[in-house]
Amino acid sequence: MKILVTGGTGFIGSHTCVELLEAGYDVVIIDNLSNSKKDVARYIEKITGKNVCFYEGDVCDKEILTRIFTENKIDAIIHFAGFKAVGESVSKPLMYYRNNLDSTLSLLEVANKFGVKKIAFSSSATVYGKPKELPIKEDFPLSTTNPYGTTKLIIEGVLRDLYNSDNEWSIAILRYFNPIGAHKSGLIGENPNGIPNNLMPYIIKVATGELDCLGVFGNDYDTHDGTGVRDYIHVVDLAKGHVKAIEKVLSQNGCDAYNLGTGQGYSVLDLIDTFIRVNGVDVKYEIKERRPGDIDACYANPEHAYKVLGWKAEKSIEEMCVDAYNYVKKEVRK
Repeated sequence: MKILVTGGTGFIGSHTCVELLEAGYDVVIIDNLSNSKKDVARYIEKITGKNVCFYEGDVCDKEILTRIFTENKIDAIIHFAGFKAVGESVSKPLMYYRNNLDSTLSLLEVANKFGVKKIAFSSSATVYGKPKELPIKEDFPLSTTNPYGTTKLIIEGVLRDLYNSDNEWSIAILRYFNPIGAHKSGLIGENPNGIPNNLMPYIIKVATGELDCLGVFGNDYDTHDGTGVRDYIHVVDLAKGHVKAIEKVLSQNGCDAYNLGTGQGYSVLDLIDTFIRVNGVDVKYEIKERRPGDIDACYANPEHAYKVLGWKAEKSIEEMCVDAYNYVKKEVRK
């Protein structure tokens, strides 16, 4: 079975490629390297001892997508490719709508032309907006508080309409929460250029001295310490969830959404304190104004994924912090 992974050299995509290969699937990657490096494909091969077919290109480009489907017998797709920063989406909404929607529509149109109607989509817990209660279940009302989340919600609607129009499609919508951590090998992980948009890379850049101070955006939220609470999940656990989703879409038609989270919420300060404790480093931080679009708390009820996919998160917050820091320390020495 051959799986096309869009955005496959990115943070979550690369870990998912590893888990797919180790589960016996073949992998084809397309990535434009806008937020990743081509070397990641080589590291995936080093970890697994298996070959990866890599195409450098943009998923908005139907020409390269057509070439991929022509040159490879694709059985299913995992669609990661897209811009993903909440704050950036608020300041650059047109960029997010153009890229995230165009890439998905192009991919679906080409896949449909080739009769490849099995896909797992990388959605997000942002589609729940400000949840009515916690933990969050898949049948909760959907809304958004930022353009990034809106692109995900629009795409979910496209996928449901697609299935309703043609029941040969098999679609898994994966709403995941806050992935952190890295592969135990230290070969792949998250280390974005410049000032990061996500919390863990920001913590690490302060811990390594690359940045002077971490900005904590808001300490007046309705949480136990005033900082935002999120459901942090180890990226390897998340990647394994995608393998389970592919098993599901390959075996049965339908369209369903699944929360991929731990069910446990940790605040920004909880994460910082845990990182300091388990890694024995200092992380200087200062409280700043809230960011537009952020909410008080967000964590999953993951029971549906366990019942239907047979998946649950296993790794602790301590493992997430140790593995994330280990990757960056090894990355410096590569």
